[in-house]
Parts: sequence; C-alpha cells; structure tokens
Amino acid sequence: MPTDTPSASEQADQQRSAWMAAAQAGDQRAYTRVLNDSVALIRAVARRQGVAVDTLDDVVQETLLTVHRVRHTFDPMRSYDAWLSAIAARRAIDVLRSHGRREQREVHDEFAFDMHADRDDASAGAERVQEAQRLRKAIKTLSPGQREAVEQLGLKEHSLAEAAERTGRNTGALKVNLHRALKTLRDRLNGDS
Repeated sequence: MPTDTPSASEQADQQRSAWMAAAQAGDQRAYTRVLNDSVALIRAVARRQGVAVDTLDDVVQETLLTVHRVRHTFDPMRSYDAWLSAIAARRAIDVLRSHGRREQREVHDEFAFDMHADRDDASAGAERVQEAQRLRKAIKTLSPGQREAVEQLGLKEHSLAEAAERTGRNTGALKVNLHRALKTLRDRLNGDS
C-alpha cells in the first residue's frame, strides 16, 4: 500500500526550502536557520567529492559565501538540497584544484636541502659574495642611463618621483632604462651574452 508521506530527508529538504523562500523575502532568522542547517549537507557533499577532513571547512565557507551571493537564484518550487548540493560540489572541486596546484608548487624536503644551502654553510657565503661581485661588474658595464636607473630605483630603492628629482630625468625614461637594464643584466648573468 503506497504512502504519500514524505520521508524524513524529504521533510528536511522541504523545511530548508521553506526557510530559503522566507529568507528571500527578507526573514533574517529563516536565513540563519537555513545556513546553519546546510552545513552538514555541505560537509557530506564535500566528503563524497574526496575533500580531506582538514579542508572541509574551506568548502563549507566557500559554499556558504556562494549561497549568499546567488540566493536570489533559488526556486522555492524545487529541491533546496539539490540546489545546495550542486553548489557545494562545485566549491569542493574548486578547493581540490586549489590544493592540488599548491601541492604541485611545494618543494619536497629532499629537493629543498639540495637547492638551498644552509645559511651557516661557508661555501654558501662565498657563493653569495661571488654572485654579488658578478652583479656589480655587470652593472658597471651598463650604459650610464641604465646604470643610473638601477642604482636609483633598484639599489637605493628610491621611488620613481625621487629618482627623477635626483637624476633630472623624467619617470618614463627611468622606467625604460630600468627595464632595459634588467633585461641586459639577466642576459649577462645567465650567460646569454
């Protein structure tokens, strides 16, 4: 004998739909209730998407922010849970992508030790001194305008206005000279010329 009585999850969905409809009409208490009641569903969707436990709160936060921005798009005649689940799934994917990109850029310990010498290492200090000498020599080979731009803007860290005042050059010329100087230095230090 079929029944038309909604299940507990359908009743909860209907309640959230009613709260969201009331929130769209300006009821702040209903809006607070629907957001608070949505957290468990968002977390469940994120877990199904494979989000790690330590980043679930990121998905919850991003989803709630999105709900706030797009709450006017909710249709009270449709399922609130389906609408929210779609948003939560997209935010979960965004968080997974973000963390994936971050992990790809991270340097693993074995590489970090090889690539970055210990600050107390005597050979690292000697290398820094040699690099500084190479840079000073390369700066001396620049044209006078380029050298002046590097000294004023790069080494002395003056603003464009200060450098223009000190050198008597306009800011456009200083920018062009600095750009050309940096390109030349990069090429010379990397052995391209």
